Amino acid sequence: MADNGQSRIARRKQKKTKKKPLWKRIFLIVGIIVLAMVIGIGGTFTYFIATAPKLDAAKLQDAFSSKIYDKNGDLFADMGSEKRTRVSYDDLPQVLIDAVTATEDARFFKHHGIDLKRVGGAVVGNITNGFGSQGASTLTQQLAEKSFLSHEKKIGLKVQEMWLALKIERKYSKEEILEMYLNKVYYGSGAYGVAKASQIYFGKTDLKDLTLPEAAILAGLPQRPTAYNPKQHPDLTKDRMKTVLHLMVKHGKITKEQADKALDTDIKSLLTDKVPESKTPYEAFLQKVRKEVKDKLNADIYTDGLKIYTTLDPDIQEHVELLLSDDDNNPINYPEKVEDPNTHEMVDLQAGAVVLDTQNGAIRAIGGGRGLENDGFNYALQINRQGGSTMKPVLAYGPAIENENWSTYHQINDDKPYQYPGTDKKAGNWNGQYQGWITMRKALAESLNVPALKTAEEIGSAKAQKFGEDLGLDFGDNNMTVGDAIGGGSFTTNPLEIATAFRAFANEGVSSDSYSVTKVEYPNGRTVKLKPKQKPVISDYTAYMITDMLKTVMSSGTGEMANIPGLPVAGKTGTTNKTDVEDSPDSWFTGYSTNYTISIWTGYDNDNIGISDTKVPLAIFKDTMSYISKNIDTKDFKQPNSVVEMGVENGSNPARLPSSNTPDSQVITELFVKGNEPSKQSVKFDKLDPVSNLAANYDNDGKKIKINWDYNGDKDVSYRVSASVDGGDMKELSTTKDKSMEISKVDPGSEYKIQVVAVSGDETSDAKTTTVKVPGGDDDDEDKNEDMKPVSGLNASYNNGTIDVSWKYDGPAAAFEVNVTSDNGASQQQTVNSNGIKIDNAKEGSTYTIAVTPIGKNGDTEGERGDTQRTTVTIPGEENDSPADEDNQADDNTDQQSDDQEEQGQTEEQDQPQDDEDNNDHQDENDQNQDEEQDQDQSDGDNQTDE
Repeated sequence: MADNGQSRIARRKQKKTKKKPLWKRIFLIVGIIVLAMVIGIGGTFTYFIATAPKLDAAKLQDAFSSKIYDKNGDLFADMGSEKRTRVSYDDLPQVLIDAVTATEDARFFKHHGIDLKRVGGAVVGNITNGFGSQGASTLTQQLAEKSFLSHEKKIGLKVQEMWLALKIERKYSKEEILEMYLNKVYYGSGAYGVAKASQIYFGKTDLKDLTLPEAAILAGLPQRPTAYNPKQHPDLTKDRMKTVLHLMVKHGKITKEQADKALDTDIKSLLTDKVPESKTPYEAFLQKVRKEVKDKLNADIYTDGLKIYTTLDPDIQEHVELLLSDDDNNPINYPEKVEDPNTHEMVDLQAGAVVLDTQNGAIRAIGGGRGLENDGFNYALQINRQGGSTMKPVLAYGPAIENENWSTYHQINDDKPYQYPGTDKKAGNWNGQYQGWITMRKALAESLNVPALKTAEEIGSAKAQKFGEDLGLDFGDNNMTVGDAIGGGSFTTNPLEIATAFRAFANEGVSSDSYSVTKVEYPNGRTVKLKPKQKPVISDYTAYMITDMLKTVMSSGTGEMANIPGLPVAGKTGTTNKTDVEDSPDSWFTGYSTNYTISIWTGYDNDNIGISDTKVPLAIFKDTMSYISKNIDTKDFKQPNSVVEMGVENGSNPARLPSSNTPDSQVITELFVKGNEPSKQSVKFDKLDPVSNLAANYDNDGKKIKINWDYNGDKDVSYRVSASVDGGDMKELSTTKDKSMEISKVDPGSEYKIQVVAVSGDETSDAKTTTVKVPGGDDDDEDKNEDMKPVSGLNASYNNGTIDVSWKYDGPAAAFEVNVTSDNGASQQQTVNSNGIKIDNAKEGSTYTIAVTPIGKNGDTEGERGDTQRTTVTIPGEENDSPADEDNQADDNTDQQSDDQEEQGQTEEQDQPQDDEDNNDHQDENDQNQDEEQDQDQSDGDNQTDE
């Protein structure tokens, strides 16, 4: 029995350790999970349903009224109290009912609030693409959401929406539901309900008058009321209308022929020009509020019953709107209307303006356009135009300081038009002038294109783009090009974006997104704060140095017309160019103080129209900034510790400190990033030790002046020797390493002033001078007051085609005027210093008359003419009048003149003293002439560079 007992125990143990089949375990686990899910989902759904809002007939009938408050907490707009006209179901035309149901809910009249078929399709789409990617809401669900729920894409809200839709369907008829929906939905342009939309867009107060195209437009608007606004985006409206008409055909509401005919309708021909009497205040600002609330909270200010607290300053907003109006009190002089070449309509110059609080980025005012009404196009927020030269501090000089620590003195070569790399395209300066090496400050103040383009190329587009994006510029998927640095590339912008970027310069490099809403309070009391946090986006030294240069723009540059005396402001002008457009299509001005930042754009919708007056933005800025700065303290911009202000010698490259000898007029004050300021001193104006013991004596035996001097300095120098005669101009003779020099061929009786300057590279010494009197001339009693004498021994002889003329002269110093006349009337005249001349190419058979007249050179006889002496010579042979000789006459005369000059030079050389010292002096004079010619060549080169 013991054995049997142990056997049973063993069998029990064996039975207990036997495992269950795998499929049973999996089934059990799945079953438990499914049960938990059912219980969990059921519990969750039960919670969502239990916490769903209760049906409220008043909320179904009317949209929630959103209240908008300004920066002081004062209500300025009640978005649910305007622009609403109620209609009953009987007022709805069948074409509108068909268009709405085909587009939003094709089985509206068949389901009980939830369309299970659409729900199934949405579930698949959401599993594939993520929750919220595809909707399945019926018209009833949309009504429930707009009346009781927020627009957030959450499962709990979707469950509540479906539950409320079922309850609505049980309480109200389909006709009542559709009526409530069409009275509640927002259609853009501030229109609540389909009746008001019909009036605003088509000027129709009776919905029965709506046509198929008009009904299709209204049916398509609720999905994206701003994007599909037919007055702003007719092309997008057309695309949406096509979708609606296709759905109407698909669901058998109209035929394809009717749809095609409706599509042929011109959208603009349907729209009315009438403006409804009611107008929401500060429409341009509210457009930004609406977008901001939608983007950040996915809420609708027209339907969600929100309390929205904004940054609006009503006083500033009203002043900006005045400056963009046609009011008689508007001080801005806008140009007259011009004809749009595309539409042939007379159009106004448009404008957009933004005013920011410099310290926190709050939007204080928005000027959306001239005549902006009823949610029209907002030129401050919605334009996409080139920024012109307003981009230079943002995409050229700012990145250069930030990345390379450039100073405001940094030298840039403004030498010629800039050629875009890899292309034949060139860009020049707006004034057509080029100044060579100039400072970054001057380049920005004068808004020169070439230095900005060279800067952007040197820094690199990638670094410049990152800098711009840090300031708030949005390049999208595009990469910056060099041309964007002068606002001439593919990058486009608007006043709000530009103001946001410049605010970082004004606020010590600290910035954030610009914002119009500080907080939003939901109907259930939940409050969401929307004010963005400030953070450093660029270095404080970059912000300050750009600001300091932009102050120069205002004080003496292109922005001078916008400057406000007594108010520390900085700013930048900007205009654009377009091929085949005579004037600029865009004109900008962006400026700031420590309190406010303002950006203004002007232009036409058609950018093929040029602006006749590009100074309008400057006038708007000056008036606005002056007005909003009254009675408040405006501090100057504070220099950070990271910036060093110091004087440098103007023209030094790289920057050099001025020396004690630098003239005050050559010292300018510039800014440097700390640690990058210059340390070397300029030597341009430094003085070498002057020569000493300078003496000059006349050597009567050698008929020359001997000069000598000493030098006690410790530098290796050369000596520049100059002289003037009888008080005339000082002329450089030569530069020598020796401490002596001789001047031969001096004028008797003249007084010579000798000057010697020590030279080493760019350094020079003070000049030392001495004088010496050459005996003779007026001091010589024999020559004093001596009359001019004629030449003597005048003789002319012919030998082998050359006439050799010679004479003697023993009167006062003179030059000789020689006239040669042939018997055929031809004559030539030449003045020589020698006592003879040779005449080549004499013609056979001709007779020549040679006349020689002495002319005084010095003293009392200078310019005095002596008596003329003549002689004749006849050339043997027959006179040759062949045509060949006549053709060559000009060449013969030229050869004769050339030979005469050569002979003159030879004669002069014969008259010079022949000793070695005289030859050395003659060489010194030649060196002097060569130096003068080189100096003249260099001067010509400099002038060409300036041009």
